[in-house]
Amino acid sequence: MHITYETAAAPGRPYNEDYVVAGPTWAAVLDGATAPAGVESGCEHDVPWLVAQLGSALARQLATRPKESLPDIVAGAIRATMVAHADTCDLANPDSPSSTVAVLREQGGLVDYLVLCDSPIVLQRTDGTLTVIDDDRTDHLPGGRPYSRELVRASRNRPGGFWVASTAPDAAYEALTGSVEASTVSGALLLTDGVTRLVEWYGRSWDQLVTTAATAGPAELIAQVRREEREQEVPDFAKRHDDATAAWVSW
Repeated sequence: MHITYETAAAPGRPYNEDYVVAGPTWAAVLDGATAPAGVESGCEHDVPWLVAQLGSALARQLATRPKESLPDIVAGAIRATMVAHADTCDLANPDSPSSTVAVLREQGGLVDYLVLCDSPIVLQRTDGTLTVIDDDRTDHLPGGRPYSRELVRASRNRPGGFWVASTAPDAAYEALTGSVEASTVSGALLLTDGVTRLVEWYGRSWDQLVTTAATAGPAELIAQVRREEREQEVPDFAKRHDDATAAWVSW
């Protein structure tokens, strides 16, 4: 596996709430959820702390437990992160900090994937087709966007709502998961929604994103996002800029 990645904070922001980690046979991308203004999370830590803790726990689990299933690994990383701040923070608070998780791993002749919340993985197959693993449950909450704070709180990590890495390790078992023969995959793209807006808002195709990552690298995807954000309108419910991360894996 050859892995390249780029991550960047939104313009004008002093910190990045995305996170990316990678090893010889795996890569993981996380996107921390920005808390709305005025929300008391019950946690003394900020979102960058959460994604750094979760990412480092994921890296440790992936490196030392290569035979465990990806849901078990993600659940273990959530538990380890909870332990890291259980003594200082209210983990029962429904607004506790949270993060998406996307993991790709090669082992035993297979490529395993896990997608929890809206950080998709795009597999490029050797026959030229793409397989998009996109957990879009946050797009299907009742009433349409913009969602109320109360609806999001009531829907997070609940059946019929959406699932995310926060203070419920069992959320890992609600992720989209699967395995494909490694011989059928030539590349894979892991993204946060700061990059997928190229597809969702700005008219690009998944094929175009994969081609750009393969030929020009992940940094070019983020450069394209920034150009579009400067020149185009964004939906009323969305931020003008967002943190953006792309990881490209090739064989």
